[in-house]
Amino acid sequence: MSTLILGIESSCDETGVALVRTPASGVSDAGTPELLGHALHTQVAMHADYGGVVPELASRDHIRRLLPLTRQVLAQAGQTLSGIDLVAYTRGPGLAGALLVGAGVACALGASLGKPVLGVHHLEGHLLSPFLSADAPQFPFVALLVSGGHTQLMRVQGVGHYELLGETVDDAAGEAFDKSAKLLGLGYPGGPALARLAEFGDPQAYKLPRPLLHSGHLDFSFAGLKTAVLTQARKLEGSPCEQQRADLAASAQAAIVEVLVKKSLAALAGTGLRRLVVAGGVGANSALREQLNAACQARGVRVHYPELHLCTDNGAMIAMAAALRVQAQLAQTSTDYAFDVKPRWPLQSLSAA
Repeated sequence: MSTLILGIESSCDETGVALVRTPASGVSDAGTPELLGHALHTQVAMHADYGGVVPELASRDHIRRLLPLTRQVLAQAGQTLSGIDLVAYTRGPGLAGALLVGAGVACALGASLGKPVLGVHHLEGHLLSPFLSADAPQFPFVALLVSGGHTQLMRVQGVGHYELLGETVDDAAGEAFDKSAKLLGLGYPGGPALARLAEFGDPQAYKLPRPLLHSGHLDFSFAGLKTAVLTQARKLEGSPCEQQRADLAASAQAAIVEVLVKKSLAALAGTGLRRLVVAGGVGANSALREQLNAACQARGVRVHYPELHLCTDNGAMIAMAAALRVQAQLAQTSTDYAFDVKPRWPLQSLSAA
């Protein structure tokens, strides 16, 4: 019998809802679950005036959006609330207030329907989001998780079997993009704005550091790069030359991408695996994709990404993670509807190994 899963994402500044259905047999070899519908509302415009996410505003907007988005997804999928078998929601990590909104709505829905609920790890959602793609990966693989708050390399043996290989010791790659963009006077969100400006620049114009590139381990550090961009940006203050700003943007992007690519290749070499999964918002960066594709093709490595519109936070990845846990018989569901959230929650703590 198939399982219809409603997924809710509310960890930061995107409100996402989706419906996923597991294959009929509900066992681990039954095939990939099917995405029936999803809807997403981004708060970018609301937070733009503040130059970043305002947690209280984010929480209030999630309250306004979740039920209308749920109705939209049900209509899109031709389903009804009564047909839902499981309500999944992001339990963490993320902004505490935003997480509480999603958890509260999910548990209220579950209680009203008499159906179980499941708290899902936000990063596990990203990690498994490429299974929503037409080119879904196979286990085992190395995963590069790159977002505004996280940069990690994981060895993934299967659902719930995660080994941390390396992570950032300070700023995440997404933070490096955003902070560099802010130093260049670009708008919010900074990462995409910096990438657009970088298209017109020379990536070799400025010699910026590649922290920990030759460290011999798989940890990351981007704080030193941010400082180097600050030094160069101050030198450009008052300069009318837009080309110099584009060159600095391109040089900053090149430094971040080179570190991500070379560390990913080192992780593949160290594990002996021939498959790489890239997930998280930074995974949408075209320069990163181009260089990873070229490097992996040269080494006979398959590389997988979520669809571009599913790189940012979304409900589909939460529903898919829940569905894959159901298939793997690892879903610890609840019917008492008491809930808590985990703003800080290491992904490797989920490992069933």
